[in-house]
Amino acid sequence: MPASRRLPLASLAALALGAALGGAPAVAKTLVYCSEGSPENFYPGVNTTGTSFDANSQIYGRLVDFERGTTNVVPGLAEKWEVSDDGKTYLFHLRRGVKWHANRTYKPTRDFNADDLIFAIERQWKEDHPFFKVTSANHTYFNDMGMPKLLKSVEKVDDYTVRITLNQPEAPFLSDFAMEYAGIQSKEYADAMLKAGTPEKIDQEPIGTGPFYLLQYQKDAVIRFRAFPEFWGGKAKIDDLVFSITPDASVRWAKLQKGECHVMPYPNPADIDAIRKDPNVQVLEQPGLNIGYLAYNTQKKPFDDVRVRKAFNMAINKKAILDAVYLSTGIAATNPIPPSMWSYNASIKDDPFDPEGAKKLLAEAGFPNGMETDLWAMPVQRPYNPNARRIAELMQADLAKIGVKAEIKSFEWGEYRKRLQNGEHQTGMLGWTGDNGDPDNFLNTLLGCSSAQPGGGNTAKWCNKEFDDLVVKAKAVTDQAERTKLYEQAQVVFKREAPWFTIAHAVQLKPIRKEVVDFKLSPFGRHTFYGVDLK
Repeated sequence: MPASRRLPLASLAALALGAALGGAPAVAKTLVYCSEGSPENFYPGVNTTGTSFDANSQIYGRLVDFERGTTNVVPGLAEKWEVSDDGKTYLFHLRRGVKWHANRTYKPTRDFNADDLIFAIERQWKEDHPFFKVTSANHTYFNDMGMPKLLKSVEKVDDYTVRITLNQPEAPFLSDFAMEYAGIQSKEYADAMLKAGTPEKIDQEPIGTGPFYLLQYQKDAVIRFRAFPEFWGGKAKIDDLVFSITPDASVRWAKLQKGECHVMPYPNPADIDAIRKDPNVQVLEQPGLNIGYLAYNTQKKPFDDVRVRKAFNMAINKKAILDAVYLSTGIAATNPIPPSMWSYNASIKDDPFDPEGAKKLLAEAGFPNGMETDLWAMPVQRPYNPNARRIAELMQADLAKIGVKAEIKSFEWGEYRKRLQNGEHQTGMLGWTGDNGDPDNFLNTLLGCSSAQPGGGNTAKWCNKEFDDLVVKAKAVTDQAERTKLYEQAQVVFKREAPWFTIAHAVQLKPIRKEVVDFKLSPFGRHTFYGVDLK
């Protein structure tokens, strides 16, 4: 068997399972992706991690989509749309003949229509909706982007036409609906499961309209997908897709070398030189649309004092972190958006590394003899942070030099994010990979007042009126030059008030085996396999 078709045990098991469920081609093309972790669930509306979005993006369709490898919005389940002159009304014309997947226990009796789109929106929007609290009531993305206040009405004109009316114009609105959280589920399936008393099943045994359907999921081990032959865009080029869940980056690399997987995310920076030398592997590379940061909980003393925040920023040696942890795979971050994004303010200077100045600021703030704090570090490798524990240790050592005793804390990844979003920390590391190519997705989603609530993605819990007024105004403006000016001003406020220590923007590096054809890097760090083939 040639190397390109040498299948690991997981793939062979997938083929056997598939045959039992209705038959796959005798020699199926099976692509194995060594994913870094397990999804939170199969409901993208409450997911917040790329790990979950990667699993769900194979299954669900969205109203609009991003063209592969770009930030361009293209038709999805809506084949066309019109926008009113005032920018407040969108009339979506839905694609006809779109088929739903089926699973062992349920097969929808009708095609996708307007009822499903309305269900997907109202499930996240209306608190009295029967599915609002199923799996989780924390629709983080929907809330952090201000959707509850933005949406005025969602109306069914007919089975294939939906009118969405906004309370004010929203420049990134279409891009927002191309994001993973807006994946559309079957209302018919939801109604049947509600009637059966098992509403949570729609988020555990998913049915979507996407290019792959779920065959099997074993937590922390494997996810098996099969190409959906009735996908509206045409059947995928690969027949079977296997997510081999492999949390350790070194193990992922070993599997890629052996041909046990075809694509791996998030290589260890220290392995990059060896990966580049492997004749069977190519490394795809582009600037990352991401940010890694340490958030200060501005609602807790002493981090409600900007002098303390600035002192920490001046005490931490950013260059040493880049050299020791990111190696050649990151650039120092100054602003909360990456330099490749439009409206980046290149005139802003970073806080200097100045331990003596940091001591003076801390004394001014009432801590001449130092202080104690916690320092939360993620337990997992992320696209914006290859080793949070090591970074925390370097920060801890730097802070000790100005009299700050920092206790490093961590939790299981899901628990970590939940506690951080609820504001239990004093300082905590996190990061972000852009979802739609718009600065609003960073500045408003991560730092706006609407996301500073408990459970929101603003982990600094920072609500600054001057900053918020600028980013809220920028959302409602359609002229990009005017939006740019507003965002540039907002970055000045951010740097002055220092709710974060900005760490780095990581370069996106994707090792893939050379038999993989037409895999495209996503600007958002997603991993989608429709359109990918194997030699």
